[in-house]
Amino acid sequence: MLKRKSDTCISCEDCNKRSPLFSLLSSEELNIMNANRFEVVFNTGENIVKQGTSASHMIMITRGMAKLYLEGFDKKNLLLEIISPWKLFGGPGLFTDYRYHYSVSALLDTSACFIATENVRRVMRLNPDFAETLLKHCSLNGVSNFQRLISLTQKQMHGRLADVLLYLSEKVYFSPHFSLNITRQEIGEMSNMTKESATRILKEFEHAAIIKLDTKNITLLDIEKLKQLSLHG
Repeated sequence: MLKRKSDTCISCEDCNKRSPLFSLLSSEELNIMNANRFEVVFNTGENIVKQGTSASHMIMITRGMAKLYLEGFDKKNLLLEIISPWKLFGGPGLFTDYRYHYSVSALLDTSACFIATENVRRVMRLNPDFAETLLKHCSLNGVSNFQRLISLTQKQMHGRLADVLLYLSEKVYFSPHFSLNITRQEIGEMSNMTKESATRILKEFEHAAIIKLDTKNITLLDIEKLKQLSLHG
């Protein structure tokens, strides 16, 4: 972990132009948001946020990729989301008990910008449009987690794994062909099953010509079949 400016962190103004949320702010409000803002560079595998620690900042990934997950009992994790650049996160703890209620770790070498919560609160009071958009952003995250809860508790393993593959294709890599930055263990953590079960079902999907596997590369050959498995899983 290194606290410094990376090649992508040229100026706050440059980042502001790339963040949809920050495009709603005036120059004065941007100055408030940028006050005491800093970037940290994380190596692959390093913790960005630790569940249970003090929540003093909202965080935005500016380069790389990270995973957001819940740490459960007996060191069992539930992976909720893959975070790509320009996604703002912090969680409900920022406005309640000032604790992070999940962990975030770097899947690649990753840069993250830390924005003081007190500055976010101040700007929210000044700019209703920003506050409403941030509320919508947080609400959409909540809706997504509700949908994941239905998948994880009411679907069979094949349906859960189909959901994961569709999520990776549609929300993370934006392509039916992608090279995974997560392990089979993490695929299991996304679908609430063991690494062995996830690996077995992936091979079943490959034998059924639903997907093609090549080491870490995955191609979705039959997206409609995956959607059927998701719907009836």
